[in-house]
Amino acid sequence: MTKTILITGGTDGIGLLTARTLAEGGHNVLLHGRNAAKLEKAADEVGAGTETWLADLSRLHEVIAMADAILARHGRLDVLINNAGVYKTPQVRTPDGLDIRFVVNTFAPYVLTRRLLPIIPSDGRVVNLSSAAQAPVDVAAMRGIGTLDDMSAYAQSKLAITIWTRVLASEFPEGPVFLAVNPGSLLASKMVKEGFGVAGNDLSIGADILRRAALSDEFAGASGVYFDNDSGRITKPNPAAMNEAQVAGVMAAIREVAAKAT
Repeated sequence: MTKTILITGGTDGIGLLTARTLAEGGHNVLLHGRNAAKLEKAADEVGAGTETWLADLSRLHEVIAMADAILARHGRLDVLINNAGVYKTPQVRTPDGLDIRFVVNTFAPYVLTRRLLPIIPSDGRVVNLSSAAQAPVDVAAMRGIGTLDDMSAYAQSKLAITIWTRVLASEFPEGPVFLAVNPGSLLASKMVKEGFGVAGNDLSIGADILRRAALSDEFAGASGVYFDNDSGRITKPNPAAMNEAQVAGVMAAIREVAAKAT
């Protein structure tokens, strides 16, 4: 069955390879990027008929505008893959004072997901890019108070997206399925090259698990789980993801930022 699938951060790396893989499987791909030239080039690689969506995910008003335009154009979105992420950036603050790592990696996918939920069916899926690098969240830093180094901000933002994956799964027990996935550590992405200075492992490792998370029956009843592709199994995230005070603080910050954006 042909699916309509939106993937963010689809102009290079795991996102682009996943989009190509999904298109080759006959699915309708909605490809997001923040650079118009790169987005058009990527769409050409993915194949004819690829729909492109331009938005800077560090600007939540652009996230909302993109979501509303997708809602106006589509009555059904089978899968949303929140792939876009940032690790290292010259400018770590958005104009409104938030840490760009939390905005792109945590807040933007939450805002996009909540906005698009009306057209994601109960048997649909939301696949969130987590990471093996997870760390307890400094909730004040989420709100823009204080400055974190690159790794701390990245790891905390990835725990935060894992937390809201679990929370939304509990809020919507009838579906869609919400999954947090570590696609594989140190894959050959731009982020890994910039952040760690290594070539990285085969990107197809990540693209394959994202394809499976989006489409395979193995995840049909797995809402709220964290899949670690390093170990190849569903496992527990960082223990802080199950700490009630941590979850409450993270969700309060996410909802506060999301409410201000709308």
